[in-house]
Amino acid sequence: MTLSAVKRYLIAFDQYKWVGLATLAATVGVSGVVALQPTPPPVYAAAGTLAYRRPTVIFSSTTTKIQQEGQEITKGTLLDRMVIEAVAKKVNVSAKKLTDDVQVKMPSKTSDPSALIQVLYKNTDRKKAEAVAEALMKEMVARSQTINRSRLNETIAQINKRLPKVTQELRETEKKLETYEKREGTSILAAQSGVLPQAIISTEQQQRQLRLQLGGIEAQLKSLQERLGLNVEQAYVAQALSADPIIAQLRVQLFSIESQLKILRSDLQEEHPKIVELLKQKLVFEQQLQQRQSEVLGGNGVAAPLRSADRIRVDSSLDPARQQLAQSLIALQTQRDIAQQQLKGVEKTEQQLRREYARIPNKQLEQARLAQQVALKKSLYDKMQSALVDAEAAVAETTGSLTIAQLPKTDDIESSKRGLPVMLAVGGFVGLLLGGGLIFLLGMLNGKFYSWEEVRAALVEKEVPILAVLPEVIAFDSYGDEMPLALEPNSPYLEFYERLRTNLRRIGEKPVKVVLLTSAAPLEGKSFSAYNLAIASARSGKRTLLIEADLRSPSNVESLKIAADPLATVEPLHYYGNMSECVLLVPEVENLYVVPSPGFLRQASAVLESSEMRRLFEDVRNRFDFVVVDSPALSECNDALTLEPYTDGIILVARAGYTLSSMLSEAADQLLESDDEESSKSLRLLGAIINGADIAVKFRNDVDEWEMPVGAIGDGAIEVRSSRLPQQFKPNTSTSLSDRQSQ
Repeated sequence: MTLSAVKRYLIAFDQYKWVGLATLAATVGVSGVVALQPTPPPVYAAAGTLAYRRPTVIFSSTTTKIQQEGQEITKGTLLDRMVIEAVAKKVNVSAKKLTDDVQVKMPSKTSDPSALIQVLYKNTDRKKAEAVAEALMKEMVARSQTINRSRLNETIAQINKRLPKVTQELRETEKKLETYEKREGTSILAAQSGVLPQAIISTEQQQRQLRLQLGGIEAQLKSLQERLGLNVEQAYVAQALSADPIIAQLRVQLFSIESQLKILRSDLQEEHPKIVELLKQKLVFEQQLQQRQSEVLGGNGVAAPLRSADRIRVDSSLDPARQQLAQSLIALQTQRDIAQQQLKGVEKTEQQLRREYARIPNKQLEQARLAQQVALKKSLYDKMQSALVDAEAAVAETTGSLTIAQLPKTDDIESSKRGLPVMLAVGGFVGLLLGGGLIFLLGMLNGKFYSWEEVRAALVEKEVPILAVLPEVIAFDSYGDEMPLALEPNSPYLEFYERLRTNLRRIGEKPVKVVLLTSAAPLEGKSFSAYNLAIASARSGKRTLLIEADLRSPSNVESLKIAADPLATVEPLHYYGNMSECVLLVPEVENLYVVPSPGFLRQASAVLESSEMRRLFEDVRNRFDFVVVDSPALSECNDALTLEPYTDGIILVARAGYTLSSMLSEAADQLLESDDEESSKSLRLLGAIINGADIAVKFRNDVDEWEMPVGAIGDGAIEVRSSRLPQQFKPNTSTSLSDRQSQ
């Protein structure tokens, strides 16, 4: 089996071979023209050398640094615009020609004392070559000195530019340190002398004393509460009510009324006027008792607690001794509140002192930080002052980093001219490389899949199930405009479509009954695959219907030896609304029926979305065992997506040599996204089939079995050499099906 990459290149070569041949011819022609050029005149090369200058006596470090930087001079610096223009003006040569003819070879290691820089200039005049080379070398030496002096002047200028700012920053930092010491120095000294720790210890002692006092008060409160059986709030209420004389008088009157009622009830009934009168008096006294309780406890009845008369009488029944105990309990509660407030104040004071003491290390660190900043600014200031003095001393010591080691000398340069055969051979080799590379590049930029293996890899990457790989159909008879369908019962191609049909039956829990075939783009063989799938289903004994749902193209039913209704285009809705008119029997294939397309319709979407089309699909689902729907490509319209709800799923058709990778990826993503959105229904994309694959097909007859050789996918005819072909496949003419199979 040929590798996929090799197969792709061979197909691209067959398609773009003339581009490669034109590239080869152009390259050979250019090499021949170059070989036939006349011999140029002799050229003289003047070569001189420059050496690195190393000063003997140096007193400043700035001079040493500048000399080291000067030894790192580059080729671009030696041949910069200023050097070229100055030399060109002196020797009367154009700057462009001077740049093209001069060469400078830099040493690999500039640290080597014997390292030399070679300057080479070529010209047809010997004397002019030497003069120009010497002028170049002198200008390079002068340029080196200028660069060193400019570096020194730049150093001095930068120091003078930065020095005022550094001086100002030093003064500002010193002032900050002085201001901080004036503001926080007292606190730092207090912490260091121990005043703050003593104050913290004093507050802790006060807290201990207050806690002891609170402990004694709590013990007295607990003892009094146990003796009284009341808490502080209850004791306050009972003491206030018991001490009020009006409440005491009302209690006496209520007691008198209750005594009378007890005596009268022994002889009289509840309805007796005396008892009723006494009850009214009792109710009035109870209301007065509640009103007085509100005045005593709530300040004239404002925010007073709501109590019943019986509860008021119980709470106001303290004797004088218990009233004194209640007063003592209330007084202790007041003392406890005062002690708690004092304790909170002392605790707050302690926290403030502790926070102040905790900030002392930060203040000390801030003081140390400011002192460190002053030291750093002072160090930088001292360094800049020292560098300025050193740079000013280096003015008298700085010289150029280069010197002329050897004046230019000239040598002849032999003009080299290769023979015509050698140049043609080199041009031919380069042309082969360029032509082959150009063919490969055009094949890659085309964006098509050139082999069915590439189509399969792309579908696997998109996680699309592959239902079948269908072979390229080879026809030996001329079919004209008709598709070469597998109408013969023993056609070897039916086996592949039978596999496709059985694979569809295994999808999902319920067998697939209505399938829709579409493709990413036209000419990928979806109609051809739909027809043959329907024929294979009918041959297997299933009552099968083929629906041509491509209402934007003419019908292909002539390939089935039947004719479509020419009047269907006039009234398409009436055509689809009457099953007896639109469903036709295929005479050559048993159990096969077809609904031909009316042809090109301008309002195709309206017909596909009509109620007649919906009823047609509902009826054929019940009347037929298997229904195949042929729809337009997804890149042309959305008819396939419109018809999908009437079917059990979509089959995506792809074909090597026609399918574009970008369109296949877009179609697969569109259908897979629809699966995710409509998880409640059956899968929208059932899978994909690869059409027109160059795989072997076995032909059988009564005498022998032989295998059809694999042909190339393209527009060329496929030749089959065999004298023992079955009768129905013996060739009259060998023809290609690239156009007819792609319908």
